[in-house]
Amino acid sequence: MTYKICILPGDGIGKEVVPEAVRVLKKLPLDFKFFYAEAGYDCFQKTKTALPDKTLSLVKKCDATLFGAVTTPPNIKNYKSVIVNLRKKLDLFVNLRPVKSYSRKKIDLVFIRENTEGLYSGIERYEDNKNTAITERIITRSGCERLIKFAFEYAAKNNRKKITIVHKANILRKSCGMFRKTGMEISKKHKDIRFDEMLVDAMAMRLVKDPEHFDVIATTNFFGDILSDEASALVGGLGMIPSANIGKKNAIFEPVHGSAPDIAGKKIANPCAAILSAQMMLDFLGENRYADMIDDAVKNALKKNSTKDLGGNLSTKEFTDRVIGLM
Repeated sequence: MTYKICILPGDGIGKEVVPEAVRVLKKLPLDFKFFYAEAGYDCFQKTKTALPDKTLSLVKKCDATLFGAVTTPPNIKNYKSVIVNLRKKLDLFVNLRPVKSYSRKKIDLVFIRENTEGLYSGIERYEDNKNTAITERIITRSGCERLIKFAFEYAAKNNRKKITIVHKANILRKSCGMFRKTGMEISKKHKDIRFDEMLVDAMAMRLVKDPEHFDVIATTNFFGDILSDEASALVGGLGMIPSANIGKKNAIFEPVHGSAPDIAGKKIANPCAAILSAQMMLDFLGENRYADMIDDAVKNALKKNSTKDLGGNLSTKEFTDRVIGLM
């Protein structure tokens, strides 16, 4: 079988780490056909659009997409985040972020974050002669249901034993209240998986103090974004965190880190998150054997040396060479 893979390197270090992930994929005895397209701030400067129609069309046609990182400048009117735009246009309602330590064995948790609603719904306005800014938080029952059902299905499929629903229903009684209530209702249909809940502020503290306590964490868009970034600090930083954006028809895999313009071009970016995003893509495609092979190779490579952000002295390419040599 030939897998059609769309490659969107993006901006900054995305253009450095995504090619390394592609190098790893090319070493596997699988048939890939790679299609390259542009998206991001560099693309915007050339074409006046950050997400060209032809790029969106290509993503829809491919079996999966490997996405790098893009710059989202806050001061350009009508400029929209490419990944947020892709999530909405393709209805990629799940953001899956595993946080796994390759040196501290007990940290192995997964964030399952709603990906299309909440505070990132994009509905904002000014009132009172621009002295008041309002952002609307949109939470729907259908959005809660499909996200939490996915979380329980993921837990069952991957032999996970517990799901923690994270919310702020004591204050945000309607929106978070709906998320909490939906989680409690769905949990009753899955007696074999333990269920608990936690307020988001308590969760932020508990993640630092006792990360081993958690297994699968299901939460809303904004909370999931912040908490998963916080958790990354426990396992080496954002350079170690891959992710998947999953919908019913499409899936996009990306490192959680940004475009990091401060280190772009220096050849020191950590390619682990991009390589592990490719590993997640293989799992999605059903190539579990090769996904496990890459995971083991990354683990063993990190035992010997690493990139600068993890205290090592290897370049981006040198670390990837080490991973490939261990496959």
